Amino acid sequence: MSFLLPTATSTDERARAARTAVLPMGSFEQHGEYLPLVTDTVVACLVAERIAADHRLFLLPPITISCSHEHAGFAGTVSISARTLMAVIEDIDESLRASGVENLVIVNGHGGNYALRNVVQQSTTVRPRMALFPASEDWNTARVDAGCKTGSHEDMHGGELEVSLLLHGAPQLLREGYETADHEANARPDLLTVGMRAYTDSGIIGRPSLGSTEKGAAVLDSLSRSFARVHKLLEP
Repeated sequence: MSFLLPTATSTDERARAARTAVLPMGSFEQHGEYLPLVTDTVVACLVAERIAADHRLFLLPPITISCSHEHAGFAGTVSISARTLMAVIEDIDESLRASGVENLVIVNGHGGNYALRNVVQQSTTVRPRMALFPASEDWNTARVDAGCKTGSHEDMHGGELEVSLLLHGAPQLLREGYETADHEANARPDLLTVGMRAYTDSGIIGRPSLGSTEKGAAVLDSLSRSFARVHKLLEP
């Protein structure tokens, strides 16, 4: 990945005449000692760039601060409210439709953005015109296709999947030592109430030591294939 921001011109987009826009949704939150605060934004951008290129969609710049309240107490984490996030999405969607772009795909790189599900549901009561991608099933398929050894529950934050994507798409952002940061916390029933601090001192829940460049590439390949299903729903 050369840029976090799209570099197309207005002329490029006029020629593309895309009916669907892709919005990367990241966060600005702790990812332990070795992964950057922008990890979720980078992940969302990598996925969004890939599906936009493969399916000829209008790539938007990322939203970089979202709902990271479960990471409160860790240095560097910044959040906005769910109501603000929902309002921003609704405004972007309205602006796109005013310019002739009918559909919006939100590529979510942060699991804590629960409010996005409601935005999508509210916008699709007449016909499918908004989507949230990847779904949990898409991530699970991508893990299997890439040969990941962990699942989404045990590898929740800063682990094998995220490290693999960064190794593939933005290796310069990883600090030396991530291989030693594995932390297990599979039992975390009150996460929404007490936050990450109750289950990890480092900020990591997962196994970053298992990450690899090859897995990161395979994850993106898999997600691009899975997105074909979503694209067909929006543009039958």
